[in-house]
Amino acid sequence: MGTFHIEIIKPSHYDDDGYVLQWWKAWIPSNSMACLYAIAQDCAAKKVLGADTDISVNAYDEMTMRVPLAEIIQKTQGNNGIVCLVGVQSNQYPRALEIAKQLRKENVTVLLGGFHVSGCLSMLKDVPPDLQEALDLGITLFAGEAEEHFANLLIDAANGDLQPIYNVMHDLPGLQNQVPPLLPESIVRKYDGNLSSFDAGRGCPFQCSFCTIINVQGRKSRWRDADDIENLIRANHAQGITAFFITDDNFARNKNWEAIFDRIIQLKEQDDICIHFLIQIDTLAHRLPNFIEKAAKAGCTHVFIGLESINPENLKHMKKGQNRITEYRKMFQLWKEAGIMTYAGFIMGLPSDTPESIKRDIEIIQRELPVDMLEFTMLTPLPGSEDHKVLYEKGTWLDPDLNRYDLEHTTCEHPLMSPEVWQQTYWDIWEWYYTKEHIETLMKRNVAYGIKPVRVWRLCLQIYGAMKFEGVHPQQCGYFRLKDPLQRRPGFRRWPAFIHYPRFALESLFKYARFGLYGLKLHRMRKRIQKDPASKTYTDFAIQPVEDAEEENLEIFNLNDASREAVAKAKRQKEIVEKTRQDSDHSMEPAQ
Repeated sequence: MGTFHIEIIKPSHYDDDGYVLQWWKAWIPSNSMACLYAIAQDCAAKKVLGADTDISVNAYDEMTMRVPLAEIIQKTQGNNGIVCLVGVQSNQYPRALEIAKQLRKENVTVLLGGFHVSGCLSMLKDVPPDLQEALDLGITLFAGEAEEHFANLLIDAANGDLQPIYNVMHDLPGLQNQVPPLLPESIVRKYDGNLSSFDAGRGCPFQCSFCTIINVQGRKSRWRDADDIENLIRANHAQGITAFFITDDNFARNKNWEAIFDRIIQLKEQDDICIHFLIQIDTLAHRLPNFIEKAAKAGCTHVFIGLESINPENLKHMKKGQNRITEYRKMFQLWKEAGIMTYAGFIMGLPSDTPESIKRDIEIIQRELPVDMLEFTMLTPLPGSEDHKVLYEKGTWLDPDLNRYDLEHTTCEHPLMSPEVWQQTYWDIWEWYYTKEHIETLMKRNVAYGIKPVRVWRLCLQIYGAMKFEGVHPQQCGYFRLKDPLQRRPGFRRWPAFIHYPRFALESLFKYARFGLYGLKLHRMRKRIQKDPASKTYTDFAIQPVEDAEEENLEIFNLNDASREAVAKAKRQKEIVEKTRQDSDHSMEPAQ
């Protein structure tokens, strides 16, 4: 009887100086937190702990705030509640464990779940030492998806009968009629542009060796009904929230994508409910009939595309066989013609990579592909991926500090680059792509497509600015960095307030002054380009229409033997398709 408290915490990540990454406003919301918050609220509404027991639910994203641990401890000590550390990725695990240690000292029940736990338990034969440390502290581990299991887990927690591990990886739920993800407006307003998130589906059919998604959410497409999407959009719209990150790892492989787009279009046209969103897709999404057209009509303003490399040897190593270099230029042109900004992921650190080969590839992309933004990541053996499993079982050296598994630090050995060269190349690659000249080209290309260059300006400040001025990957960034000296990672010196805050103020003043000057320089560039009538007729090779890609003499097609074979294979496939079409036409001709 009384109130049972569910306190949901999305932990952050330590920076290289041991400070927790926190921002006045973060850029990317946590869909895992949104899912669990909605599930917990549903459990409260259904009184799953009995008619006489109320359930209180609170959520905290540490990326945007200092979590009130003292208050949480006071509410949840004993069996009065449970603290759920949700959506914990490998690089966030050290921070999550530190929070859990503080809670366990006060006899608070702690549940820890997310991609790190689920990935390790799904791919490794034995429980790894980092998870065993959590178990030894009395922390309960949860692997899998909570939709059909959280209510029973709450009953166990209220009765003091929690198991050490709940592994439901074998029981991935269907998403129809499940509780849709939802965060209250008070949390969403802490994200850029009041941005919220939802997953319209889970699972991806491809086999990329670096990916953890396929080993945690599976390779079978599971999707939400259009009715569920409408309900969550309406619920968010009622709070004034109209911007979303659709977190499907590959929305184009969501088998219900068309019905979802159609419903969003209907809401826009009939009920004047307009939203805009970002989706993640593969390089073949443009082949789906009506996909780009309906995405744009529904409100898609940005797409993130898993380009990863222009080198077929690298793509083969990553088991990224679905990426076809002969279609890259046409693919990006189609998205630009629809008025949509394009991000593309680029992975560096493949076995044959060198600083010289990476720089060459970047220069080819600049000249030949009309992609807007590139986001660079290191090839990282993330726990839960096939890459990690192979190296782990071989006993290969892997960096023991999980905090470094953030896609921007070296965590394993490279056959051709030392750790120092590899790390420096990662920092250099941002400078190689985001040159003043190329940013000007990007703005001119967008004007030629009828897109305002201010959108390039904003994205450059966010994506390149995150690495240039904040020193963190854009996916971990936000507006105006906060540093709490009391939350510094164990092992780092905690400076007294009278030293820390003046130093931090000077550091911030210098950093944001440089950031502001850079933004002003790009602002002047985009104003000049926007006023220039010649910009509307600008053209370069990357945006010239593709007539017959396989016949073009591109540098991307002549990198190596693998590139030339990829072009030859595309030609053969095209000839087969053409011959099949001609034979079909001939067979349909009337007999004479």
